[in-house]
Amino acid sequence: MSGHAQIVLDEPKTGRLTIQYGPDENTQLAENPPRFSWLPVIEDEARYTLRISTDPAYPAKSTQTFTNLPLNFFTPDTALAAGQYHWSYAVCDPATGEAISNWSADRTFSLAEDLPQTPLAGRQARLKDATRAHPRLWMTPERLVGFKKEVAKNPDHCTWSNFFEKSVLPWMDRDIMPEPAGYPNHQRVAPIWRQTYIDCQELLYAIRHLAIGGQVTEDAAMLARAKEWLLSAAAWNPTGTTSRSYTDEWAFRVNVALAWGYDWLHDQLSEEERVTVRAALLARTRETADHLIKHANIHLFPFDSHAVRAVSAVLIPASIALLDDAEEAEDWLHYSIEFLFTVYSPWGDADGGWAEGPHYWMTGMAYLIDAANLLKSYTGINLYDRPFFQKTGDFPLYTKSPDTRRATFGDDSTMGDLPSVKIGYNLRQYAGVTGNGAYQWYFEEIKRTNPGTEMAFYNWGWWDFNFDELAYQTDFPIIEAVPPSDDDQLRWFKGIGWTAIQHRMQDPDNHIQFVMKSSPYGSISHSHGDQNAICLAAFGEDLAIQSGHYVAFNSTMHQNWRRKTVSKNGILINGEGQYSGKDKVQAMSSTGKINVAEDRGDHIFIQGDATAAYQTLSPQVSSVLRDVYFVANSYFVIVDAIDADEPVEIDWLLHANAPMTLGDTTFRYSGERAGFYGQFLWSEAGNPTLSQHTGFPDVDPSEIEGLPVSTCLHATFPKAIRHRIATLLVPYPLSAPRRVFSFLDDQGYDCDLYFTDANDQSFKVVVPKTFDVGA
Repeated sequence: MSGHAQIVLDEPKTGRLTIQYGPDENTQLAENPPRFSWLPVIEDEARYTLRISTDPAYPAKSTQTFTNLPLNFFTPDTALAAGQYHWSYAVCDPATGEAISNWSADRTFSLAEDLPQTPLAGRQARLKDATRAHPRLWMTPERLVGFKKEVAKNPDHCTWSNFFEKSVLPWMDRDIMPEPAGYPNHQRVAPIWRQTYIDCQELLYAIRHLAIGGQVTEDAAMLARAKEWLLSAAAWNPTGTTSRSYTDEWAFRVNVALAWGYDWLHDQLSEEERVTVRAALLARTRETADHLIKHANIHLFPFDSHAVRAVSAVLIPASIALLDDAEEAEDWLHYSIEFLFTVYSPWGDADGGWAEGPHYWMTGMAYLIDAANLLKSYTGINLYDRPFFQKTGDFPLYTKSPDTRRATFGDDSTMGDLPSVKIGYNLRQYAGVTGNGAYQWYFEEIKRTNPGTEMAFYNWGWWDFNFDELAYQTDFPIIEAVPPSDDDQLRWFKGIGWTAIQHRMQDPDNHIQFVMKSSPYGSISHSHGDQNAICLAAFGEDLAIQSGHYVAFNSTMHQNWRRKTVSKNGILINGEGQYSGKDKVQAMSSTGKINVAEDRGDHIFIQGDATAAYQTLSPQVSSVLRDVYFVANSYFVIVDAIDADEPVEIDWLLHANAPMTLGDTTFRYSGERAGFYGQFLWSEAGNPTLSQHTGFPDVDPSEIEGLPVSTCLHATFPKAIRHRIATLLVPYPLSAPRRVFSFLDDQGYDCDLYFTDANDQSFKVVVPKTFDVGA
């Protein structure tokens, strides 16, 4: 930006997919100082100045000014006193820091007392104490000396001997892998994507583990073998089949393998070899950095799952390894630190939720944890101090308990297996960070219930748990496991529109998990068209399930079934569900909202509003509400209320692992250990017609060959302008079936539903009537 002429700051309106202006008077701040963000000007080279004041006139004595900011988001380096503040920003002269545009509109925010203090040191200070010697990833030279002494005294120190035997020595004898050939005719096919994914991950294992093993044991042959692997990979074409533009997840793994090799084998390489490896590492990192920063523009459009993940997975380790060896590396590292401290996570909320669901929480968090640990070890910067990271372990704990398989939302690569072992390792990490014994309990349960899956694609293709264990034990304590409390059953992740009930999670024989979603993120990314949908698991078995298999992103199973509302425990309106296609704007507009989620003593009440989600395909709809009552920790009453401007037909859907027994208004499912029965108690528009279908229409059979199929119940209600549908759903163990007795009184202006169970506990639900079904 040249010259000093006054620039007009236009402050365009934000969109659903863009970063927002904040904070403002509606922002519930969870940490101090606040995180500031705004839409950038069109000039990439622009620099900004930010002012914060207790006085809207911004007098010098009560105003803090931060100048020459290179990004449109910022975390101050000091906490603020509690109180009300005003802030604005302008484009500044990079030489003087003086504003050269008009100031933006003023925005206000309030800071409460006693918020966690999480300032971020400025660029000039944050790296000044970081060593420039190698290694820098995981251990610094000083730490490595101490670690070698401990291992020499005790080979089992921090599980070293297990790691060395199982994850180092095997790579000594493995043939060095050739550069991947890519896809036939460069057309993506799932089997080759998956195998090459594993190959590139194994490249990382070979280089990283041989290099660490050789340095710790001072084994010259092992260091030489590590160098052979590294130099072979450095010769691969950075613009070829392992480039980011060809298949980004392959490229990320090669990029990180080179970073670990360059760092840990730095003293083993000749200067000529360093130049070779550095050039390959720099070219690959630059391609990824340019994509994230210049093309995907995640500082403007942060809802890009792979691009955001690559900040942690690629830029942090590669930038640390290249620091001072490449001019761009320090800028990339600062960008990454500031993104993680300010914008991250675009998928998260103050309660620790993750809009893409627990499986992609697992993936995103795994790389975030790696990056956070590298930053903490190398720079002393502690991302874990941020409130999001103090709470985010609650999300998988409450939405994907250790004994469930298909009873939650979002894409999930485990294909119906128990939760991935890595979710447990992530929770153990947060146990070490927070001291929360329930997170450690989850980890130990996963290890107990899901052994032997460490080599499954969804584990081995991403992580070597022997290294994870070694790294964790060198940096964090082992926390005592404490089972989740019976008195703490409900979680509402307000910002992402998820709510979950966990009744007696620590007792699988009596455990009930219920998850409901109605999200402001709609169906974007790895989310689906599932606003107001529910999932249920109980007594050791999944009951009302997420149907289908995540065989591959964009497969026919993914696009034609699993992402669609027809695969959910929700409703269709005139046969239509919610938008779940590839248009990100429409996907982000197909939203829902949890209005209420509260424990009322004798029951838990949840209300979801999915009106906007259905209006994308059914504009005649004016209101779509779902009320859920979880009564006496035992059964569910679900009341759906749909209003439309013209008569509409409703399909009420429920999916199970096998066919159900259907009556006129009843349905029953019996699994291996548990089951449920349901009954449509009252419908203002008239009784439903019940049918069921087993299988996945419009899905290529070859994609799901050998995989189990599920069954969908359709309860079809006749056309009406107003629908009020009350349903009873009772889960039970097969060893002790349950009954809930009910009757109704529908005289007058309401339908009163009365329930009583075998313990003579009574409950009443009132459903207001409309008297205009418009048949």
